[in-house]
Amino acid sequence: MTQLIVFFSSWLISVIGCKLIIKIYLNNNWLDDPNKQQHIKKTHLKPVPRGGGVPIFLSFFICSLLFLPIDKYLIAIIVSALLLTIIGIVDDILNIHPYIRLATGLLAGLIVVGSGIGIAYLSNPFAEGVIYLDSVQIPVYFFGRLRSIWVIADLFALIFILWNMNIVNWSKGLDGQLPAFVTIAFIFIGLLSNNFSADPTQFNNSILSFILAGSFFGLLIYNWYPQKIMPGYGGGSLAGFFLSVLAILSGAKVATTLMVLAIPTADAIYTIIRRIANKKSPIWGDRGHLHHLLLDQFGWGRRRVALFYAISSLLMGILSLYLNTTGKLLALAFSFLLVIYLQLWATIKRNAIIK
Repeated sequence: MTQLIVFFSSWLISVIGCKLIIKIYLNNNWLDDPNKQQHIKKTHLKPVPRGGGVPIFLSFFICSLLFLPIDKYLIAIIVSALLLTIIGIVDDILNIHPYIRLATGLLAGLIVVGSGIGIAYLSNPFAEGVIYLDSVQIPVYFFGRLRSIWVIADLFALIFILWNMNIVNWSKGLDGQLPAFVTIAFIFIGLLSNNFSADPTQFNNSILSFILAGSFFGLLIYNWYPQKIMPGYGGGSLAGFFLSVLAILSGAKVATTLMVLAIPTADAIYTIIRRIANKKSPIWGDRGHLHHLLLDQFGWGRRRVALFYAISSLLMGILSLYLNTTGKLLALAFSFLLVIYLQLWATIKRNAIIK
């Protein structure tokens, strides 16, 4: 019952926030106009405000203060999220360089990892037990107190956060695409956290998951085709950031998070390899993502592509509730093969048309 109250409270604030941001951005002409700001990766045909990160942050911030206890971890998450939101607003208006966004994401990750949010262990997919990542520690004095830097654990957590921020952000090219699968991802992380309800920390994770599910569901209302607002860098980076942090806080549920993000993750890996093979920057946008190919080569509509991403996250989320770590890895492998198959099929189809 509490989760439902949290979800609908967050959804309502997000919906109100979206309406306000759309009005503010329209009044100030802060629009992504594909005719003025041309880029091959863009799929929308009319000017649309970005700004989706602002209502997401407002909803998360207000509901966190209402429903969650304030501690150093929540403060670190709020500060990092605020940083990403501010950079998102700047990018909405000025289109800042990708490397600046990458550096900002790194700083956001450092803030939460520095607060003590790290991955101390991973489930061993090949044997019983876990793989500990906290064996290498460096003691340091900070503000007069002795603290420990968990070298491997903190580095792994930082890479995990930064990776998900970018790959989720890449999967927002079409109307409704990102908020649809992200909402489902947060719901499943929240349900999984309920399995640990005896632990107060896990219970708070469940509440935070449903806060964020409601936030992105509110954005989905206005981002669904025909979209009235886009997630922008703020919305995309916040989605990956929150998913990563929740995975860590929920007992290092890295495999589960990878499950619900299987299609975006597989697409990102293929895209990076493809760009490097073509001697291009791996972070510079193009029109070779899976959602582009489904739209351009397979003739799918925008709603169909968004539903494909949402349904794949739903199915993988259901499997994540029942599969062990080995089973999750096999499901991930299948997803990777599916994406590679679709990419190769689209490439062959495109080359046949060119000939």
